[in-house]
Amino acid sequence: MVNINGNNLENALNQNNTPAPSQPQVPKEEEVGYHKGALNTLVAERNELFKMIKNVEAFMQMHMKRLEELGVKIQTEQPKK
Repeated sequence: MVNINGNNLENALNQNNTPAPSQPQVPKEEEVGYHKGALNTLVAERNELFKMIKNVEAFMQMHMKRLEELGVKIQTEQPKK
């Protein structure tokens, strides 16, 4: 996983950690809008991921319940510390 330095996003995303080439100045309002749009998209993606996880969990529970009905004992693993 890549560590992202939130203090300097351009440099954090640059693989060589060299300063980003100078870019034309973007008005602050436009940059704010860009970042808000990105966050809205990422929130929507995260919400869809949660829905997928919920569906997968429901199917897992259904299969575990049926296995227990068939006499198979299910052992859950405890998280390792």
